[in-house]
This record gives sequence, structure tokens and C-alpha cells, in this order.
Amino acid sequence: MQLTPRQLHIVEIVKRTGPIAAEELAAQLHLSRAAIRSDLSILAMSGYLEARPRVGYSYLGKEQTTDRLNHLRSLKVKDVQSVPVVIKEDKPLYDAIVTTFLEDRGTLFVVDARGHLTGAVSRSDLLRSAIGQMDLNKVPVGVIMTRVSNLITLSPDDSVFSAARKLRLHGLTVLPVTRELIIETTTKVEVTGVISLGIISGLLADLA
Repeated sequence: MQLTPRQLHIVEIVKRTGPIAAEELAAQLHLSRAAIRSDLSILAMSGYLEARPRVGYSYLGKEQTTDRLNHLRSLKVKDVQSVPVVIKEDKPLYDAIVTTFLEDRGTLFVVDARGHLTGAVSRSDLLRSAIGQMDLNKVPVGVIMTRVSNLITLSPDDSVFSAARKLRLHGLTVLPVTRELIIETTTKVEVTGVISLGIISGLLADLA
């Protein structure tokens, strides 16, 4: 992975003066802490820096950096994905709202009677419906869902790096992991897992 000039500068500062707090790093770069937050995350994920609470950022040796980076590069989506929460497309919106709270999920994946993915519905979609004029006990989830053809998806063999890039590029917090099925000459989609920002954050914390 090729670092940007600013990321290289951050590595040099930490290498020379670390451990160093993020606030002090930002001050030396004449930037805000928010401005360098993504750079610090990338450097920590790639193994160049190590972050410790109440201590700050430290430089990692070349061997450790290479080992961690190689480990991250080898991880596939299927290695870290979690179980998706699904709901039938004919279920009423009220059931979907209850499910989001019981399962503590921001996105539900919508399936047909055979379990094939037909779309997704987010907590914000449900909130808009709840404050509108819809009868939550009569309107089915399929009416307000984002259809599968408009979803951004991942395949099980995509890298974790690829998943992180898609999440960031599209401003999403969760992506479904899917596979295609050929049924009677028709292509259907099955949701096999889910990748979220929480999973990516947890992975970085574990590796650190």
C-alpha cells in the first residue's frame, strides 16, 4: 500500500517522537484532530502505528508492520462476516420496526418466500414511514424497501480491504454478503452474511 505524503509525514513524526498523542500530532501538522483521524486509522490498520489509550501513537518495527499488513491482506469477507437479520417482504412495517429494536440492527435484509434476497430496509426508512401516514400494521416491508438491484453488495471472497473501501466510498455502515443462484434459468440472490463498520472497527482493535 502506498502512503500519501501526509501519512508518511505522520509516520516520521511518530517514529522520531513517539509515543505521541493525536492532539499533539495534529498540532505539529497544523491541522485539526478530525482532519487526521482517517490517516491515523489507515496507518494503524496497516500496521505502521500502534495506538494505546492514554499513551498515544507509537511506531511499529518493519517486521511487525509487514506481518500485520500481510495478515490484513489475507483476510476475506467470509472470514469475519456476521449473520444477517432478515425479514419476509410481506411482513408489515410494524414487525420490521420491532425486529430492528430486538436485534439492535440498523438494516434488515428483505427476502421472498423462498429466502431469496429482494431488498433491504434501514432504520431511517422505517422512521420515515412511522412519522408519515402509513398504516404500519397493513403496509408490507416490500413497499418501502430498497430493491436488490440497487444494493451495493460483497462476495464472500472479497478482501476485508475491499469491504472497507466500499463502506467508505458509498457512505454506508453495513453491506450484505451475497452469492448468486441459478434456479430454473433465473438468477436469484442469497444473502449469506453481513459486513459492518462495527466489524471492521472490532477487527482493527483485535489486531492492535
